[in-house]
Amino acid sequence: MALMPLADAIRSVLEGAAGLPEEYLPLEDAAGRVLSQNIKALRTQPPDDMSAMDGYAVRAVDAITGATLNVIGEVAAGRPFDRIVNPGEAVRIFTGGVIPPGADAVVIQEDTVRDGATVTVNEAATPGKHIRRAGIDFRTGEVLLKASHRLRDRDLALAAAMNHPTLPVHRRPKVALLATGDELVMPGTAPGPGQIVYSNGYALRALARHEGADVINLGIARDTLPETTAAIHRAIDAGVDVLVTTGGASVGDHDLVHTALKAEGVDMAFWKIAMRPGKPMMHGRRGSLRVLGLPGNPVSSYVCAILFMAPLIRALSGRQDVAWPISEAALGQDLPANDQREDYLRASLAWRPGGVPIATPVNHQDSSLLANLTRADALIIRPPHAPAALAGTPCRILQLPI
Repeated sequence: MALMPLADAIRSVLEGAAGLPEEYLPLEDAAGRVLSQNIKALRTQPPDDMSAMDGYAVRAVDAITGATLNVIGEVAAGRPFDRIVNPGEAVRIFTGGVIPPGADAVVIQEDTVRDGATVTVNEAATPGKHIRRAGIDFRTGEVLLKASHRLRDRDLALAAAMNHPTLPVHRRPKVALLATGDELVMPGTAPGPGQIVYSNGYALRALARHEGADVINLGIARDTLPETTAAIHRAIDAGVDVLVTTGGASVGDHDLVHTALKAEGVDMAFWKIAMRPGKPMMHGRRGSLRVLGLPGNPVSSYVCAILFMAPLIRALSGRQDVAWPISEAALGQDLPANDQREDYLRASLAWRPGGVPIATPVNHQDSSLLANLTRADALIIRPPHAPAALAGTPCRILQLPI
């Protein structure tokens, strides 16, 4: 069977993936969620001309150097002054206080001398000085947060200032992760002969949560068709949007995931793709359920999760920035010609002032080596049939999460 090109496989996984239904969340719970609607300001900020400093609200024409003005009152934040400032008058004002009618400038207190009911100006005022004009931040009806935007901490402050107590967001994707394999034991367990400690799921679940998913851990299914099928049923019964399996996706007698998925009505879109690491990658659908079958080797599993799982979660969350960002670097060493598979080489990055980073592949690229994966900062992308490349040659990289 011909291997599917990576770009075609990614298109297949993301086909039809769009933001899940809308829900309203209080601001306290909305960080990291994706807006389903444009958000308009419900008020003008600031609502009035306000003082940016502590000092005196004055008429600039009166507040010349050496002028002495009568202080007729005081303005604090939240306590406006309703009298008009007439010629020869000033009003004591504090930061955030509303500029009283008649005044058009503020003289900061450091530039004045107060003597009872009068104040002497030591530095002349200019119109508009130290005044925050009404609407300088935003005005009622202005769209300040747009649909498909993932909310950051500072966005919540803006939404609050716009007078929104809740925000419309897309529902989080529900992702279930299932590991398969008789050889797997949990961390903290003494492995028996031929067994290894299960590790893939910890990185995948953390990545899925970081990308905005609610995650269900289905644990480890042993290499029997009934146990694998039962685990798939648990995912279906839980109403998940995405089922991610690891292991059991190859062609051996004990690789049962493909068989179990087909038996449960999953329409398989592809099985095996032209990439390294990650050749035994699967994708299928059953109604609204999307299935990603990742390889069992830790590095293969993680790279496939970066390229397929993370973009799918982003798309279902309602984001537009679905693909993992690609940037440029310079090779830190010579590379041989590539074969027919798109290659993702684990690499460290060295940053040089004012230039692109230098990407140097780690010393061993075996897809089982977790220590080298954690030493890597990025993946060097080598297209199919790429010719040999010398150190210093430009290359494309995908930077790994920090």
